[in-house]
Amino acid sequence: MQLSERNIIMNEKVLEKLKILAESAKYDVSCASSGTSRSKMTGGIGSASGWGICHSFTEDGRCVSLLKIMLTNYCIYDCAYCINRKSNDLKRATLSVSELVDLTIEFYRRNYIEGLFLSSGVVNNPDYTMERLVSVAKELRLKHRYNGYIHLKSIPGASRELVNEAGLYADRLSVNIEIPNEESLKILAPEKDFKSVFTPMRYIQQGILQSAEEKKRFRHAPRFAPAGQSTQMIVGATSDTDKDILRISSALYQRPTMKRVYYSGYIHVNDYDNRLPVLKQPPLVRENRLYQADWLLRFYQFKVNEIVDDAYPNLDLDIDPKLAWALRHPEIFPIDINRADYEMLLRVPGIGIKSAKLIVVSRRYSRLGASQLKKIGVVMKKAQYFITCNELPMQTVNEMNPQNIRKLLVGRPRTKDSRQLTLSFED
Repeated sequence: MQLSERNIIMNEKVLEKLKILAESAKYDVSCASSGTSRSKMTGGIGSASGWGICHSFTEDGRCVSLLKIMLTNYCIYDCAYCINRKSNDLKRATLSVSELVDLTIEFYRRNYIEGLFLSSGVVNNPDYTMERLVSVAKELRLKHRYNGYIHLKSIPGASRELVNEAGLYADRLSVNIEIPNEESLKILAPEKDFKSVFTPMRYIQQGILQSAEEKKRFRHAPRFAPAGQSTQMIVGATSDTDKDILRISSALYQRPTMKRVYYSGYIHVNDYDNRLPVLKQPPLVRENRLYQADWLLRFYQFKVNEIVDDAYPNLDLDIDPKLAWALRHPEIFPIDINRADYEMLLRVPGIGIKSAKLIVVSRRYSRLGASQLKKIGVVMKKAQYFITCNELPMQTVNEMNPQNIRKLLVGRPRTKDSRQLTLSFED
């Protein structure tokens, strides 16, 4: 009877830790699709399917979830933008390796989760913390034969040996850049620098590429972080422009193992620190525009200097980046839907990847008109000003001033203050 009571008390303590550490982990947004699948394992539990693990709906309509938690929210660093900085007076908690492993397995068996996203504050030193993160993943894989999705945060400054070991058990590894400018990073997070961030990124890249080569020679060679790596940048904590942010993103995407760059609108959580801008609310519209621009870089064959440049260093908050580009280049339009190549179709506002492919296939059999384009999925409200086809009586961008088209599509513009990035710092 006494043993049962002690177990209840222990569980309550663990659940209280869970509440604290899950709350501490909510500001890290770099957890979404896994992009991997693991082969079936006899006697194992769980699976990391190709549709990924995220807090949203998958392509097949399922809503999947993961346990997003920190191992501890104690931290030796005092980063100005972080809720878990050492100088903050907040509830602290630490889960042991066995407690976190048991929680993950228990939650999976109850069908609460389908995977684990694990990060941690830095305690003692980067290697000590990284070793504990690796121990969680290792115990899940080897002791409990857990075959589901695991995303581990690699600790900046961790050794190559620990990063390499983490890659053997995790589906995805990530290291957050946080601040896109090293000088600003030194001001807001004096204990960090770009070297401590980019070095483990390089270790992860080398491990993935080496694993791919070994797979070609040995069928059963161990996989290394098969879902690649990701990172996160905070938007609005510094005066960096969208051009600065997207240039870093573009450079990262040149690396074959970088799958996603996430953008997190700065949340003003540390009111007392005058190094930070005073924002009443996170710049969510700007965050959304950066994701749209990121999409153009990854899938629409745009270059950074086409989206933002010295004349337009920040994205237009009123319209999406593709429409903004098209309105700045009316000389390119209109294009003939029935003759333009696939790459040019992708440049038309209102035409996505899927609809562009359908246009290329469909026009082989007959000339396309407005009604067919609507059925294909083209957003004619936007596209009609930039294309010609069989019967499209609307005036195009060449007959209308781009500003007039902008007014038609946007309606009432935002105020000047909301359209531009404005940062006010306390004296």
